[in-house]
Amino acid sequence: MQVTSEILERAIEQLTKLPGTGRKSAQRIAMHLLKQSDDYVFKLAQALIDLKESVDHCSICHNISDQNPCSICSSVKRHTGIICVVEDPKDVYTIEKTGEFNGRYHVLGGTISPLDNIGPDDIRIKELMDRVHDEEEEVNEIILALNPDSEGEATSYYINKLLKHHEIDVTRIAYGIPMGTELEYIDEATLSRAFSSRNSF
Repeated sequence: MQVTSEILERAIEQLTKLPGTGRKSAQRIAMHLLKQSDDYVFKLAQALIDLKESVDHCSICHNISDQNPCSICSSVKRHTGIICVVEDPKDVYTIEKTGEFNGRYHVLGGTISPLDNIGPDDIRIKELMDRVHDEEEEVNEIILALNPDSEGEATSYYINKLLKHHEIDVTRIAYGIPMGTELEYIDEATLSRAFSSRNSF
């Protein structure tokens, strides 16, 4: 195949490196950008540069932020004694969209996974324990909101074990059947978890 534009080809090649973007999608995006005004493309390019240069991690919760501490950790309206432990910054974003949680977060940056040689020292469990021992935070509840897979379960179990001898409530978000779903379409593992996580009506 003869390439009509090396520059276009380089752009397509870079776009294919984005998650979930195949060559056809990358080609469509590149062609779309070519049709846009210079102003639009330059603003997009500047936004990507700013994203890379100015966005970092909060020194307290390790969530993605362009200020330190982040707006959640520095907010006087948030409950300081409740920490929700999540795996990834995108989990913070998902929980925040619900508007149901008004505490603070702790982003582990992964989960324990022996098959991938990821142990407790490779994620931010030590930093979580430092926060638990920090008298200024006065932590009284840790909510474990990790994915209900084997790695998430192992990590939750490990953290719960570490907190056993602290006067802190360790809770976890409930897992079960999504609203509007019929029982016949629920897999056995989800249904089993729904029964084990049941609570008072």
